[in-house]
Amino acid sequence: MSKGKLAKFADMERYENVFQYPYSVVDQVPFEMKGRWRDMYFHNDNPIVLELGCGKGEYAVGLAKMFPDVNFIGVDIKGARMWTGATQALAEGLKNVAFLRTNIEIIDRFFSAREVQEIWLTFSDPQMKNVRKRLTSTYFMERYRRFLVDGGIVHVKTDSNFLFTYTTYMVEHNRLPLLFRTEDLYHTEEIDEETRRILSIKTYYESQWIERGLNIRYMKFRLPHGVALEESDIEIPVDDYRSYKRTGRSGVDMRK
Repeated sequence: MSKGKLAKFADMERYENVFQYPYSVVDQVPFEMKGRWRDMYFHNDNPIVLELGCGKGEYAVGLAKMFPDVNFIGVDIKGARMWTGATQALAEGLKNVAFLRTNIEIIDRFFSAREVQEIWLTFSDPQMKNVRKRLTSTYFMERYRRFLVDGGIVHVKTDSNFLFTYTTYMVEHNRLPLLFRTEDLYHTEEIDEETRRILSIKTYYESQWIERGLNIRYMKFRLPHGVALEESDIEIPVDDYRSYKRTGRSGVDMRK
């Protein structure tokens, strides 16, 4: 029998690889590891990579297994989902992966300047109604720059045409260095073997999207410091669906 939410929350409280600081906690309890993740948790000088909106933590765990000399941190507010990755990491003895349960809107409170080398955004909610909630918006890019190294890499993997198109325009409008882009990941030949191996990690939701016949889109770009960021003013067709097993749409066909 699978564990219920309360049992999972109880596990998370005692897991050594989980740190829980939602809005209600972080304002009252200082996060002492900010700027000291390598010293206080990982005990090495290896690069740090974040998976923001990690869900069940498939990428954080999968990448940690592929790259033992890199530190990975999965971030999400949904503890019951995160439990899956945290439990697997403990069971497999993965010391180079941790999980932070918090709101991504305050992610910059947990990392110091230039503490992080790369960010993964895997199947983020497209947030078609509110640009400031999109994890690839300039609002969030400004936050990422507070702790990402100058020119650090941002990876975006999504099933959402809306989010992918929006992000493409954001990258182009701000002249961010684009390293790779494909609108059909699993039918693109010009990908080197290591990159293909990394991108072959499939999240729980990705498997559902593939079953529905949706293309998986991927891009990676650099995020330099010292460049003024602004939103593009181009309108984008909204997605035909909102989430798995929900076919309804809003009454709007285009959004910026």
